[in-house]
Amino acid sequence: MTRLKDPICAVATPPGKGAIGVVRLSGEGALEVAARVWRGKDPRRLKGGRFTLGEVVDPATGEVLDQALLLVFRAPRSYTGEDACEFHTHGSPAVLRRILEALYAAGARPAGPGEFTLRAYLNGKLDLAQAEAVLALVEAEGDLARRQALRALEGALSRKIEALEQRLLDLLAHIQALLDYPEEGVEPLEAERTIREVLAEVEGLLAQARASRLAQRGARLALIGAPNAGKSSLLNALLGYERALVSPIPGTTRDYLEAPLELFGIPLVAVDTAGVRDTEDPLERAGVERALRIAEEADLVLYVVDRSLPRPAPPPLPWERTLKVATKADLPPAWEDPGFLPVSSRTGEGMEGLKEAIHRALLGEGGGELLLTERQVEALHRARERLLEALSLPQDLVGLALQEALEALSALRGRGEVTEVVVARVFQNFCVGK
Repeated sequence: MTRLKDPICAVATPPGKGAIGVVRLSGEGALEVAARVWRGKDPRRLKGGRFTLGEVVDPATGEVLDQALLLVFRAPRSYTGEDACEFHTHGSPAVLRRILEALYAAGARPAGPGEFTLRAYLNGKLDLAQAEAVLALVEAEGDLARRQALRALEGALSRKIEALEQRLLDLLAHIQALLDYPEEGVEPLEAERTIREVLAEVEGLLAQARASRLAQRGARLALIGAPNAGKSSLLNALLGYERALVSPIPGTTRDYLEAPLELFGIPLVAVDTAGVRDTEDPLERAGVERALRIAEEADLVLYVVDRSLPRPAPPPLPWERTLKVATKADLPPAWEDPGFLPVSSRTGEGMEGLKEAIHRALLGEGGGELLLTERQVEALHRARERLLEALSLPQDLVGLALQEALEALSALRGRGEVTEVVVARVFQNFCVGK
C-alpha cells in the first residue's frame, strides 16, 4: 500500500512532437519533489489551482531543461485526491524525457498504467464505474461514445445503481425485522412487488448493453442485394461523397468495399458487397459467397432491392437484424411492399428515414445513452439471476438471494468486497499518465 502513496510522474500528453507537453506528478511529498526541480516560486507555498512561470532544472547539476508553467493542486482538491502538480512545457520528446529523468532523480517513480485514476478511485474521488468511464472517454471515437462516457463519469449510472441498492437494503431490513421480531407486529412489505420492480430496472439496463457496446467499438453495416440493385449508389448517398464505382453493367462489384461514416454519433463501417445472384463465373460466385459471410458477421444488414424491376428471390440473410430497402423510389414502381423503406439515392428521397431506421435498429428505442462495460454487464447478470431466484424462494430464504443481488450491484460501483483482480482488470488497459 505504501507504493500507492509514493510520488509518481508520467507524461500526460500523446507521444510525438507538439506545442505543449504535460508532465503529471502526484503523491505524498509530490510538492517537495517538484521544489527540487523547479526554479521560481516555491511549489510548497503556492495555493491550489494557481499557475506560476519558471524553469525546470536538473536537481543534480542545476542545468535548465525548459521554461515552463507549473500548476499546483492541493489535496483533496485534485484528480487523485493527493497533493499534485503539472508541468506544462514545450512538447519536444527530448524535453519531456529530461524532465521525467529529473523527477526520478528528485524522488518520484514512474506511474503505472492508469495509476493516477486508480488513486482517484482508492481516495474516493471516483467509484469504479466512473473510473471505467474515464477510460471510455479517452478511447471514444464517436460522439455517442463520448456522451455515454461523460454521463457515466458524471455519475448517471452510479446514481441508478445506488438507488437500486437502497431499495434492496430497505427490503432486507424489513424482512430481517419480520423474521427476528414477529411479536412486534412489523408489517410485511409487498416483497414480490419490490423485487419485480428492481428486476425490471436491472433488465432495462441490460437491454442497453448492446447499444453501449456498439457505440464504444462501432458497428459494421453490410449492403446486400442483387447486381444493379443500387447498393453502390446507396453507399455513396449515405457517405455524402462518391466512394463506390457506379455502373449500369451488372456484376461490377466482384469484391467488397469498406468506408467509414458516422451516423447519430455511432462510428460505422459500411460494406458494399458483390451482387448476390446465381452465377457460373467462379470469380463472381466467390464474391457472392463472401457477401453472404459479411452479412452473417455484420451488426446490421441493408437488404437492397430495385423497386423499379421485378423483385428477385431473397437470399439467405440474418433477417432479425436486416432492414429492407427499396431503391430507385424516383422511378415508377414495379411492386409495393410496406416492409421495405423506399429511398432514392439520386434525389435523396427517404434517406433521412433510412438513417433513423438504422439508428433505431442499432440502439433500440432507448437511444443507448448509458455506458456499460463488460464487467458491469456481468455484475448486472449476476444481480438478475439472484433476483429471479428470490421470486421463487420462501420468505425465510429470500434474504440470502437479495443479499447476493445487492453484492453484485455494489461490485458494479466498486463498493463492498471487490477483489484486487477485478480492480486490476479495470485499469489494465489505461494509458500511462491517466
